[in-house]
Amino acid sequence: MTYRDRVLHLEQAPLAEIAARAGTPAYVYSSAGIEQNFRAYDAAFGSAPHSICYSVKANGNLSILRLLARAGSGFDIVSGGELYRVMKAGGDPARVVFSGVGKTAAEIDQALEAGIFVFNAESEPELALIDALAQRRGRKARVALRINPDVDAATHAYISTGRLAHKFGVDIGEAEAVYLRARELKNLSFEGVSCHIGSQLLDSAPLLSALDRLMLLIDRLRAHGFEIRHADLGGGVGIAYKPEDAAPDIAGFVKQVRERAAVRGLHILIEPGRSIAGNAGVLLTRVLYRKKTGDKEFVVVDAAMNDLIRPALYGAYHHILPVRQTEAPPLRADVVGPVCETGDFLARDREIPQVLPGDVLAILSAGAYGFAQSSNYNSRPRAAEILVEGSQWRIIRRRESYEDLIRGEE
Repeated sequence: MTYRDRVLHLEQAPLAEIAARAGTPAYVYSSAGIEQNFRAYDAAFGSAPHSICYSVKANGNLSILRLLARAGSGFDIVSGGELYRVMKAGGDPARVVFSGVGKTAAEIDQALEAGIFVFNAESEPELALIDALAQRRGRKARVALRINPDVDAATHAYISTGRLAHKFGVDIGEAEAVYLRARELKNLSFEGVSCHIGSQLLDSAPLLSALDRLMLLIDRLRAHGFEIRHADLGGGVGIAYKPEDAAPDIAGFVKQVRERAAVRGLHILIEPGRSIAGNAGVLLTRVLYRKKTGDKEFVVVDAAMNDLIRPALYGAYHHILPVRQTEAPPLRADVVGPVCETGDFLARDREIPQVLPGDVLAILSAGAYGFAQSSNYNSRPRAAEILVEGSQWRIIRRRESYEDLIRGEE
């Protein structure tokens, strides 16, 4: 993003014009940014066998999925609904990885019918269920067991998934025995091992530590006669939310992964979501009021925790810029929304540019887990979504109406 003639632009599109014509709140995404971030992973692997499977849960808009499918992306899904989205967007089910700790029988059967690439199974009962459903269809299902390596991801507790206290995966100390017992399941093909330790990792050291443990397990499984062909490392690296934060080195991380995989002839799967969509999107919101309570100042905007819950849920930081540049001295305030919760804030005690009612703010780094986690709390219609392509932009999800709020109710 850049300021041109004092107006903030995403690619070559002025955000002030988008806010005026499409209204606020609105999520706005850069198609070039999304594709560039995907290609950063793909190019870093070079000729090494690999698959980049975009994590649909980060942002599942059909236009974004279609953009990534055309760029050559596979997809990581965690529900039948996400598989439905991928296929509606033209994604190839043969390049889909199905993760998730609570797959239902209906979802597994849906994925078998579609012909997905692999199930990342998280327990022995799940393996048994996949086996039974595959038998009914007279086919073998490709499966990788998700391993819990007991590695601290050093991230927020809610998005850390690689310790034994978490609900995900099989204890790495028990994994070898689980694979050996699962040999009795004749409708499963064990060709991979999977691992995912958490999201928003700014330091690749925990990922590489988990990978080293995974590689030792693969060596032992191969010694038992398992033809392990691929290793799934889960999500990619995190993103820089604050201007002073350094962006993780994707190329450097991938280089170390390649070195570990090359000596074993492994195909590497990686499932980035946040690092592809996160910094490619902003949330536009209009200032409604300025108010003071004692020494406390509030900027009340039309976006709320139902639009972007990350600050309330995780205490997450999102940088804020005015859509129209100003030279007025900054103010210190809480940026809050209209929802009836004290937890409804986008920023607390933040120094932000001077703004007045009617001004538009851009909440940065909102392309991942923004709209995807939005809701209709307080009976608020969800925001519009917009995709920028150069100087052009188009609405890729219309703003919900009041009629949409009660659709399906009686």
